[in-house]
Amino acid sequence: MADYSITFARSARKELEALPNSLIIRVFSKIEALCIEPRPSGCRKLQGLTNLWRIRIGDYRVIYSIDDNAVTVDVVAVRHRREAYE
Repeated sequence: MADYSITFARSARKELEALPNSLIIRVFSKIEALCIEPRPSGCRKLQGLTNLWRIRIGDYRVIYSIDDNAVTVDVVAVRHRREAYE
């Protein structure tokens, strides 16, 4: 099985860069792990939305889509949990 490549939506990159440095390191390491296992334990498929998944990192959520045919993970959002599902 090939490793997945990771892409970021421009807005997700800005959201990640706006976080404190210590949190960026935690979040980015989890995002990097998605290239090996795009559906890690604890991830959830978002209901009502096609092909969107989320992982939890403390109070933050990384929302992403998985394209198994193109072997890519597209990070859509990196947000605090109270804003993640709006």
